[in-house]
Amino acid sequence: MRKKILQAILLAVAVTGLALGGPLVYTTVLLVEGNARAQLQENAAHVADLLDEQYAKFQSFDLKSIEIAVQKQAYVRLTGPDGKISTLGAPISGGKITASASLVPQGTVELSISDSNMRSTQLSEGGLVMLLLVLSVGIGTVVATLTARRLAEPLQHVAERATRLGAGDFRPDPRRHGVQELDALAEALDTSGAALAQLVTRERELVGDVSHQLRSRLTALQLRLEALAMHPDQETAAEAGAALEQADRLAAVLDELLAAARAARAVGAEPLDLATELPGIVEEWRQRLRADGRTLRMKVPDTLVVRATPARLREAIGVLLDNALQHGGGTVTLTARTGEGTAVIEVTDNGSGVPDELASHVFERGVSGHGSTGVGLALARALVDADGGRMQLATARPATFVIFLPVPKPDDVLAGVGWRADPGPR
Repeated sequence: MRKKILQAILLAVAVTGLALGGPLVYTTVLLVEGNARAQLQENAAHVADLLDEQYAKFQSFDLKSIEIAVQKQAYVRLTGPDGKISTLGAPISGGKITASASLVPQGTVELSISDSNMRSTQLSEGGLVMLLLVLSVGIGTVVATLTARRLAEPLQHVAERATRLGAGDFRPDPRRHGVQELDALAEALDTSGAALAQLVTRERELVGDVSHQLRSRLTALQLRLEALAMHPDQETAAEAGAALEQADRLAAVLDELLAAARAARAVGAEPLDLATELPGIVEEWRQRLRADGRTLRMKVPDTLVVRATPARLREAIGVLLDNALQHGGGTVTLTARTGEGTAVIEVTDNGSGVPDELASHVFERGVSGHGSTGVGLALARALVDADGGRMQLATARPATFVIFLPVPKPDDVLAGVGWRADPGPR
């Protein structure tokens, strides 16, 4: 994008330079020549006036007396009233400029000089104009580069924001660029991100509620069928046993459907080494906390591989760090360690913590004690759940949030299995 914008602006600068530079150089050359001819014509008229004074005093024409009024290395050719021709100086060889003036009552005086000085002036003046033209194009190139960068960087940032949105990063981005159209697009992306976050949260809640209700009803049905299968009437017991078998099959199908839904949500899950993944996330947030006069510390082992979706993990940790930035205080610490069959990521700060009345509801959508939307923590928990992990509030004071992530099998890590689904249509 930047290259295309730069090419377009440079093309405009080049066309403008050629359109104005050529005529300007040509005009400069003509102007120098016109000035030289006008000066020579003025000199010829002055010589004619001096000769007219001699004629008016009934003196014979004396070219030596007007030599001081003639340009150096000029050639003077005088045709008197009687037709007599007199000359002063050596004839001009090569290119020359000539001017003539009439005498009273009759005759002409003609001045000729070499055009070398005029050509030299034309070359220097034209070169100066060309130099200014090149300088203008150079300045235009610098301005074009800066303009292209100013236009391309916001476009690139908006494109990256849209990519993150498609990858599941629904955090609002406060950055604006001072360009009305791009700022409007950024506002639209933030609005879409909030709407998608709520949609994803509702989807997670719906899937959980539906699975819970179905499992509860199916369990109750299985219990009643098990009791009915023990009926003394053999025919009734046989029918109950067949129905129980169908219920068991339905339960198995339900488990497969829920597992398929979880696998579809975890389409990007792959083995991630937190030692290489977390520093990039921390560096992004360290600058923001530093701007607020706070510190972000990280403690991660040399190698700790988990199974997670990169975009979801970045989003979930970003929500916790943003929560610590907005509502916490003091130093923020991000720690990763190995748990019992899982990897544990902790985010804690030294602020006032979570109020007691909110501690058991912080992950509920719409619940917030600081006037925010109350979507962030609910969304972060849903994203961690989608990858088969868990998120919980470990301590309220200080506020410590914990993410539990599954650890891949050693064979999967050695083989580099990524659990990526087929990108084709389903």
